[in-house]
Amino acid sequence: MDFAQILPTFGNTAFTIITFVVALSIIVAIHEYGHYIVGRWSGIHAEVFSLGFGPVLASRVDKWGTKWQFAALPFGGYVRFLGDTNAASAGLESDEGLPEVDRRRTMAGAPLWARTLTVLAGPVFNFILAIAIFAGVALTDGKAKDPVSFDTLNALPAQFVSEFQKGDQILTVEGMTFGAEDFEITDLPFEPTLNYEVMRDGVVTAIKGPYLMPALASSITPRSAADDAGLRKGDVITAIDGTPVVGFRQIVDAVKAVDGKPLTLDVWRDGAMASFTLAPRRVDMPLEAGGFETRWLIGIGGSFFFKAETESVSVLSSFTTAWDQLTRVLSGSLSGLWHVMSGQISTCNLSGPVGIAQTSGSMAEQGTVNYIWFVGMLSAAVGLLNLFPVPILDGGHLVFYAYEAVFRRKPSESVYNVLMLLGLGLIGAMMIFALLNDILLCP
Repeated sequence: MDFAQILPTFGNTAFTIITFVVALSIIVAIHEYGHYIVGRWSGIHAEVFSLGFGPVLASRVDKWGTKWQFAALPFGGYVRFLGDTNAASAGLESDEGLPEVDRRRTMAGAPLWARTLTVLAGPVFNFILAIAIFAGVALTDGKAKDPVSFDTLNALPAQFVSEFQKGDQILTVEGMTFGAEDFEITDLPFEPTLNYEVMRDGVVTAIKGPYLMPALASSITPRSAADDAGLRKGDVITAIDGTPVVGFRQIVDAVKAVDGKPLTLDVWRDGAMASFTLAPRRVDMPLEAGGFETRWLIGIGGSFFFKAETESVSVLSSFTTAWDQLTRVLSGSLSGLWHVMSGQISTCNLSGPVGIAQTSGSMAEQGTVNYIWFVGMLSAAVGLLNLFPVPILDGGHLVFYAYEAVFRRKPSESVYNVLMLLGLGLIGAMMIFALLNDILLCP
């Protein structure tokens, strides 16, 4: 069942919280399971595996002696290994007071390689989850057949006439060869109905069809002007400030022309008309060549008037696509963070818990596949964040282990504790800033 079908059952706030908690729980569970299973394989004993914090709601002890529990506050989780001074592993591990036979099973007594792999496993498992999700989406969606063939018509107002049939291969649009290097959608007249030539059952046939890329919202960017105004995936914009529009390009041109001033959109939705007023927002868009470009956007994506026939992709191809997607997410995140820190783009590009929760709810509204894809994106971001060399994060522990590998000793307890406090303070400050960013600076 699609999430959008059950949305009316809940209030928007409740739905947003539920989708956020579900996404976070999945990501945290995978992250902590990475620590747990690699630690176990490495000979380090996990005393507790907890989903959530606070009072324990349910628990059981497995045959390896690990207590698995669900706690009342579902915003996180942890694994506590033997010898950890606390649930967050935020102090120097200790094996004092333990029999010699048990010291190897503690974090402190385990070899450096075992501790390193155990800590590294959390972020790596987040990346594995992201790749699995991206690959699964690629396998589910498939790829468009070549040449492009018509499958189903997107819902459009009656003015868009369509004589297409399933399997029609598009040859020309208004006399221009579809898919040719010199084919430009902007050269098409802005008319609701155009002339097409298609290959149908081996015969070239002239038919009528809708404008190739109508003013159709094929996607809505979470937390955008369109999203906040109430536009939905599948809406068709028929007029802007009273001027009729046919093609998606007309929306782009209208948004550019107003320079951030409010627009009134007449929208066709499931046979009914409605009006929405919204103001374009400045958005920092990443460029393929690197860097960012600031544009005025309302947050809708366009597409062809039809869904193309697809064919399945190989498992190898899906994982190649997934790996490319992961590397784009990671490089884009690092680039965005650098540009924010250097003041080149707005801090509104950083989302805190409120922004992430709102995004999760918005993606769930757009469909189950969109929501699952968002979980993959968030998992990749969480894995990357945990690798930052900040004490208290996994990356901070890895820095301490690197120090130990080079100097053949652990940092002193006093230095360790000071650095952990600094790391805790930095993470706390970042969370407060992100929360204020969501609520006050970039609501």
